[in-house]
Amino acid sequence: NAKRLDNPTLLKNWNKKRVGLKNKLFYSFINTASNFYGSYQTILRLEEVYQQKLRSNPLYKLVLNQLKDQNIDVLFCTHQRALKAPIICAAAKELGIKTIAVIYSWDNVPKARLALRADRYLAWSSHMKQELQQFYPEIDSESIIKTGTPQFEFYLDESLIEDRDVFASKYGLDPNKKWLCFSGDDVYTSPQDPQYLEDMASQLVQSGLDAAYQIVFRRCPVDVSGRYQYVVDQFRDVIIEIPPLWNFNKQQWSAVYPTKADNALLVNVAYHCMAVVNVGSTMAFDFGMFKKPAIYINYDQKNNGNWSVDTIYKYQHFRSMPTKNVVLWLNRKQDIVRIIKGINQGQNSSIRAWFDIIVEHPKEASDNIFNALDL
Repeated sequence: NAKRLDNPTLLKNWNKKRVGLKNKLFYSFINTASNFYGSYQTILRLEEVYQQKLRSNPLYKLVLNQLKDQNIDVLFCTHQRALKAPIICAAAKELGIKTIAVIYSWDNVPKARLALRADRYLAWSSHMKQELQQFYPEIDSESIIKTGTPQFEFYLDESLIEDRDVFASKYGLDPNKKWLCFSGDDVYTSPQDPQYLEDMASQLVQSGLDAAYQIVFRRCPVDVSGRYQYVVDQFRDVIIEIPPLWNFNKQQWSAVYPTKADNALLVNVAYHCMAVVNVGSTMAFDFGMFKKPAIYINYDQKNNGNWSVDTIYKYQHFRSMPTKNVVLWLNRKQDIVRIIKGINQGQNSSIRAWFDIIVEHPKEASDNIFNALDL
């Protein structure tokens, strides 16, 4: 795919750093074997072998018995990358249970292997359906249903929006100031986010704009690290952290998930903030629901190691941008002052042009999904 689409960043998702001798030997074998088994038809044959091997997993018989007892008609999987999902779907298929899988996120199709095989796949948009057919030509077009994703429906519920003064009082914001949202990415995607947040806060202070602006900081919900703390402590009057209201019972990615209260919180953050700043996040589309501009950080820190924003914006899912003008670009830290002043004078990004490509059904997604489950 990297060669076919002329996009080397597709290989970035292949983790070359393995821990332990067994893992290193195993993945070295995979690297070597791929030189001989690299055709797509061979990959599909290996996929068939994999599907058969799933049945020897101890979990398979357990799931098989559970599905029999429950008398299930349809199995609905909401995350196509969940590690146990292929086993569960394989057991369902053996029992003749129809299987439906959702593509979890906007970047998942080019980013990672489709771990399970289902009877139907629910896609966000026509663009995502095209991606699925491009990366998995063996999947029949009629098996891919365009439903949209329900995460954007909450923005249409006006009852969730709080009065500005109430929202400010709840989270310690100054209602007399304008608010900019800085949304963090996970540690792997954007390891230098704390420095970017520091840059943004320091520029507001140096320019005197901190007298009129505050930064609403929302970290990535799956980022359970403390890497931002030194910045928040340094700029307590400028940076107001509003943590996501997600479940954090376990310090691991798979055990972190949203509560209903976070839906309302995110709606209010997008509604009350004038813009969102981040490194290539889908938060651009959340703010797009209120036609607010997204500012994408587009410069590297001095000590950036092997990471670069240049790589981020070359990822396949960013090729869906109709033009570069769909977002505002922060090409150096000093530009934040100019961009803020421009927004106040009416400058905006044309985010809706991109939004309509990625989020095709912001109003009807739940109904579309419900109808797709009726097999």
